[in-house]
Amino acid sequence: MIALSLAEIASAVGGQTYDIPDPRVQVTGPVVIDSRKVEPGSLFAAFVGERVDGHDYAREVVDKGAVAVLASHPVGVPAIVVDDVQAALGALARHVVARLGAALVALTGSAGKTSTKDLIAQVLRRKADTVFTPGSFNNEIGLPLTALTATDETQFLVLEMGARGIGHITYLTGLTPPKVGVVLNVGTAHIGEFGGREQIAVAKGELVEALPADGTAILNADDPLVRAMASRTKAKVLFFGEAESADVRAENVRLTDAGQPAFSLHTPSGCSEVTLRLYGEHHVSNALAAAAVAHDLGMSVEEIALALSEAGNLSRWRMEVTERSDGVTIVNDAYNANPESMRAALRALVAMGRGRRTWAVLGQMAELGDESLTEHDAVGRLAVRLNVSKLVAVGGREASWMQLGAYNEGSWGEESVHVSDAQAAIDLLGSELRPGDVVLVKASRSVGLESVAQALLADVQGGVDA
Repeated sequence: MIALSLAEIASAVGGQTYDIPDPRVQVTGPVVIDSRKVEPGSLFAAFVGERVDGHDYAREVVDKGAVAVLASHPVGVPAIVVDDVQAALGALARHVVARLGAALVALTGSAGKTSTKDLIAQVLRRKADTVFTPGSFNNEIGLPLTALTATDETQFLVLEMGARGIGHITYLTGLTPPKVGVVLNVGTAHIGEFGGREQIAVAKGELVEALPADGTAILNADDPLVRAMASRTKAKVLFFGEAESADVRAENVRLTDAGQPAFSLHTPSGCSEVTLRLYGEHHVSNALAAAAVAHDLGMSVEEIALALSEAGNLSRWRMEVTERSDGVTIVNDAYNANPESMRAALRALVAMGRGRRTWAVLGQMAELGDESLTEHDAVGRLAVRLNVSKLVAVGGREASWMQLGAYNEGSWGEESVHVSDAQAAIDLLGSELRPGDVVLVKASRSVGLESVAQALLADVQGGVDA
């Protein structure tokens, strides 16, 4: 974080100082909420969780070098006391962002946020110092913590914004007002909470409504609900996609033998060829969004194409491809799942598995509400239509719906199987995998299916990243 005195922080968050001998002392280290991550010069924000109260660690963090604690009551060590620690953390982020002068890029969407955010960051940091959201740290706590890692050298701040209801993105943009806003898509993730895709579109569109007149809204021309958001912003609009009308578009899209997308990138400043290191055709749209951001911020098409072609996968368990020493390829995409990302992952699996046996080890897609049965059944049916060699549906009721959809679509019999849990899937795969097979592992994060991928990689030593 940029260096701030305790007095300035107290003023910014509307807090009172307690047990602070000299309010001019500066916070020069990171703002943290985990006592294990405290460094000399840190500010520790004490949250009260279900199991742990951060205030109990006040003495420990100061002994480790924290300058003060952001707390909801006096804790016997230097502290800035506020009514609401979360609100104060957001206020501090807003204060720091206003001081920085960095170009703030915010993005949202039902699927692909984290992968696209990672691409945007990797492209922009070729141009200047860039701070970006780690993983999917995109909520009311994670977003301000990310913003507070920016320094005086930061020129680009790339923030992922998640939403589980109307008003969430409005709140987040109030903490970190964006100059560039990207909306990727409107899908069915969290549809059970929102009540329908139209309501999801209302929530996602809050991002473009927050943009200033001299900002830029970057919208997916291939998604009608996103394209329609152009009428909800006073900012300049830049469209990306495969549509001919898109300002930043892909032509001649194809997949390499390894399943990696290649295409011709067209921007208002020219054309250049791109071959991604990521897997699956769905990453083309993500790359176009990143290219649109970079174009808007002054990068040439040649610079953008080179950066995209060299960008890798920065976040764990998202199409993470590893080849074992015995020739089995494991695709760990177990961080999360919704119908759109599940379909994309299945298509990527088939592209990667040309001439090889393919296994789809799939678990529940959470938070689909009344659409859950239909969507799980549809995933099973799609696996059959794509000629996936074998479906292993893992878990309870939702997994059984998936397996039944596959059976009803193609009378697969033994080619689709329902197992009770991750260990059962591990046992099955351990006995039936053979060299050359490609295994996709994917489910919502709550299922914990990454344990299957990890067990399969542990079975054979010497796996290397593909």
